[in-house]
Amino acid sequence: MTKSPNWTRDELVLAFNLYLKLDFGKMHKGNSEVIKLATILGRRTPDSVAMRLANFASVDPYHQQRGIRGMSGGYNQVKPIWDEFIDNKEDLVFESERILAEYQHTTVEDAYPELTFDLNGLTGEVKDRIVKVRVNQSVFRQMILKTYESRCAVSGIDLPELLVAGHIVPWSVNEQERLNPENGICLSNLYDRAYEKGLICIDTDYKVLISKRLKSESDKNFYQQYFGRLEHQRIHLPRSYQPRRDFLEYRLASFES
Repeated sequence: MTKSPNWTRDELVLAFNLYLKLDFGKMHKGNSEVIKLATILGRRTPDSVAMRLANFASVDPYHQQRGIRGMSGGYNQVKPIWDEFIDNKEDLVFESERILAEYQHTTVEDAYPELTFDLNGLTGEVKDRIVKVRVNQSVFRQMILKTYESRCAVSGIDLPELLVAGHIVPWSVNEQERLNPENGICLSNLYDRAYEKGLICIDTDYKVLISKRLKSESDKNFYQQYFGRLEHQRIHLPRSYQPRRDFLEYRLASFES
């Protein structure tokens, strides 16, 4: 099988899609997801896919701070894709999922039946908009679970089925930061709900705060078991893409401690 030396834009976008979902330590040619993408692309080897993932790491500011460097040729190929992501995360993430579906001879809707099963009666722009939002939310969840190693930042629960990619600045408030991993926290369903409802908060020292409303329940058994003991405890922070302090301040501004 002949390998083309030049990666197309679609191929680079697919490599970037995998980069968003895969932990840095797993970006090697023996990883099953790397092998799977090479198979999907058809004319790329796992080794070449792993190399492209390394190129993306070299343009990622977090890995640049760690001293990760890539070859200039590969860097220059992937930098425009990274810049697209920075400028318009929602469009590029959804485009990457659409391209991935096309390479697998299907559609985004069919690739995500669990997200689109209730849209049969919808058509046109309304359906397209809902599909895009749901697919992007799914990718965001994959990004955040990867970043937090599938572990709740508050409780340490590590069952993916119980975990949610919570937004610090809500999805509806800031479109530009919806898919920013620094705007996400991995939480179990209980703590995500409590965070969304303002019952708990996280300060800029990454410590858990308990609201007045929740403290009014302090005489009940559940309070100490699930909340009281966590007050002023530091959350489990990921190695990369820790919550941005200005995002945390946004939540704190409306929190009643």
